[in-house]
Amino acid sequence: MPEFDVVIIGGGPIGIACGLEAKKKGLSYLIIEKGPIVNSLFNYPINMQFFSSSEKLEIDGIPFISKEAKPKRNEALEYYRRIVTSNNLNIHLFEAVERVSKTNDNFEVQTAKANYSAQNIIVATGFYDIPNLIHVPGEELPKVSHYYKDPHFYASQKLAVIGASNSAVDAALECWRKGSEVTMIVREPEIGQRVKYWVRPDIINRIKEGSIAAYFNANVTEIRGTEIDIVTPEGKVTIPNDFVLALTGYMPNFEFLEHLGIAFSEDEKRLPQYDPETMETNVEGLYLAGVICGGMETHKWFIENSRVHAPTIIEAITKKSSEGVKP
Repeated sequence: MPEFDVVIIGGGPIGIACGLEAKKKGLSYLIIEKGPIVNSLFNYPINMQFFSSSEKLEIDGIPFISKEAKPKRNEALEYYRRIVTSNNLNIHLFEAVERVSKTNDNFEVQTAKANYSAQNIIVATGFYDIPNLIHVPGEELPKVSHYYKDPHFYASQKLAVIGASNSAVDAALECWRKGSEVTMIVREPEIGQRVKYWVRPDIINRIKEGSIAAYFNANVTEIRGTEIDIVTPEGKVTIPNDFVLALTGYMPNFEFLEHLGIAFSEDEKRLPQYDPETMETNVEGLYLAGVICGGMETHKWFIENSRVHAPTIIEAITKKSSEGVKP
């Protein structure tokens, strides 16, 4: 069984940053990613533009040059891919982690392809894999998706977009501009304040002029083959519908984290327990990095403010080793 000082679960920007730091410190390491390089970014909408500027998305001080101040998805894919390939990082792609267990001082990592042993584990898996379900009849229908990719698919169709976050607003605007008849269903009384500042006026104006229909303080209660039911402050409304984009957010894989033995806060935030000075959890040798540190507070950590986790963690691991403590 191959043995490593560190196994990093997740090959997103922060997982890659951890790999770079481990390599610089001379640690043996392995990054394991269940999909392609930066899998979550790959699955973002085709035309997605980041809220952060390119320099705030940089890792390890490697310059990120983009056409505009705020880069788009394809530029980010190019940037992170080149970092992985140019630095010859030890990364296994399309290899899902199935189980992690701790025996004595070491961890055993079981994947769909192999088993590995590690003195330390870094979990940098993000939260994009599990959608927040709306739990209504019909949510399982093929016409319903919790992920948005390309507006062309919805051209000339009656599209319901549930939510008012960046992803929902981007989808509504892009699909409307490609010929969709778009209706937004928003639980709150207005479009979210976190929506990108250059996009929010656009969606508000499209709603005001009637180009995009919107129901506020509203919820979808049932989805059927050709229509949906919406409860509004004025009562129940039924509208014709071909497709539904339920863009209501995502959550970390809490079941996986619980199996690792990580403790959480008992409130609805479900914050994982870790030492902010080292990012080590209540399980010795097990560290968290990136957006997963925020539990259900998925707007707390981003690439730009969590990239510091990589040097913090690797410094903590090397310090343990230099002090003669088995890391």
